[in-house]
Amino acid sequence: MIDRRASAENESNSNGDNDDTLPSHETTTPSTVSLPMIDLEIHDIEGIGPTTAKKLKEAGIVSVMDLAVASSEELAIDINTSKESAATFVIGAQRLLRDSKVIDKEFLTADAALEKRKAMLRCSTGSRALDELFLGGIETQAVTEFYGEFGSGKSQICHTLCATARQSIDSGGMDSGVIYIDTEGTFRPERVEQIARARGLDHRLVLKSVAVCKVYNSSHLELIVKDLGRYVNEFKAKLVIIDSIISLHRAEFLGRGTLANRQQKLNGMLHKLIRLAEIFNIAVVITNQVQSSPDTFFGDPTKAAGGNILGHSATYRISQSPERIELQR
Repeated sequence: MIDRRASAENESNSNGDNDDTLPSHETTTPSTVSLPMIDLEIHDIEGIGPTTAKKLKEAGIVSVMDLAVASSEELAIDINTSKESAATFVIGAQRLLRDSKVIDKEFLTADAALEKRKAMLRCSTGSRALDELFLGGIETQAVTEFYGEFGSGKSQICHTLCATARQSIDSGGMDSGVIYIDTEGTFRPERVEQIARARGLDHRLVLKSVAVCKVYNSSHLELIVKDLGRYVNEFKAKLVIIDSIISLHRAEFLGRGTLANRQQKLNGMLHKLIRLAEIFNIAVVITNQVQSSPDTFFGDPTKAAGGNILGHSATYRISQSPERIELQR
């Protein structure tokens, strides 16, 4: 479960941050960044009656948006129906959201897509140089991956985002809550407090806006991601951080014999995160570990773990090391 209590009683003074941190950021136009507040119910979907609605609720699908991002194969198993019927329900939910103008139509002209991207909400990373790489900050409707070796600063960026997301939109934030899914035991509320103080923010308000979930195994992480839409609504979050996405699966699935199963589970989670980012209009940030390539004789022998599954799923990939940061689009 997700723990709302991220606050700490630690009143230690702030550590000095780098010179490139920003107290504020450029104005972002919020014209189309929030979803319309429309009261849609599961039974409003064509073909779903009281019995099916009850089965969906028992499976943890309590809203139209939850159903719209569901996997038809998993849904068929959860409610004991055929894959074709499950796919029909998912498509029906997406059609209802389009008809209600909650999400875009299936086809958009290029100029409309450009205007939509110009109005996209972005969250400052706290670094001028990194924000310039991102053209303003971490964007919604995208999955952003930070990967690097131990001590390269991945969790540091995640902690900074917890603070900057609470800022107003005009100051480069999202004016929203944050969900922090911690799989490695790296979350430190006192560090978030220090960063908030250094940036002149109300550290108590920042800490109260961060919902922390401590995950203990890969099955737990998959369950949290499956129900993430409910938590996004509950905590009014616009930013979801998973630190890290692969550590638990990498520890539990050992040897080549389990590689295919591990990759498929990762693939399912990542595609769920992509759908959530698009439908709920949120930013998803994941961190990833690295592995060494012993056959590399020139250049950096480390590469991101997770293979092509992770590489293809991330909208933006940021390679980190103590010396440099490199953005891959």
